[in-house]
Amino acid sequence: QVQLAESGGGLVQAGGSLRLSCSASRSISSIYRMGWYRQAPGKQRELVASIFNDGSTTYLDSVRGRFTISGDNAKLSVYLQMNSLRPEDTAVYYCASRPERDGVQYWGRGTQVTVSS
Repeated sequence: QVQLAESGGGLVQAGGSLRLSCSASRSISSIYRMGWYRQAPGKQRELVASIFNDGSTTYLDSVRGRFTISGDNAKLSVYLQMNSLRPEDTAVYYCASRPERDGVQYWGRGTQVTVSS
């Protein structure tokens, strides 16, 4: 089991930056995938970025080049650096962990990101 806690959300103007942090309850180096999802009001939750245990990353097309996912095993943390934020990035952002490739995914409680125009 993995417990996750997000932080770093807030209110920012369009064009600004935020850095989200996800603190895990165990080492992340052996976890198959860590990811950031988001859910805007009235919309489905979507996968924003992932980082795998081999160091590879994936991004949602709309955030590629603006967002960067990274991990720090010494701090048991995963980060999402978000630059050039847009109002459409407004959502609750969730950290997720899938320790095994075909196993269960664990979720944090989420952190609100609001981008004003």
